[in-house]
Amino acid sequence: MNFDKELDASGLACPLPIVKTRKALSGLLPGQVLRVIATDSGSVSDMAAYAEQTGNALLHSGQEGGKYVFLLRRA
Repeated sequence: MNFDKELDASGLACPLPIVKTRKALSGLLPGQVLRVIATDSGSVSDMAAYAEQTGNALLHSGQEGGKYVFLLRRA
């Protein structure tokens, strides 16, 4: 899937991946997609909860090369 911006949050522990995701999404226009890469296993549940609470769409949540990858569409 195509994305408009990428955020590499590798090596950051909770809550920093979500904090950085929030900041990166705020710089996007509604409908644009952010790709987030993280290494913190807690980010899997955190991203799902964040998307639900904010109304942003979690389009993808998976693993690539031992890292967690998420695609979020800004509401």
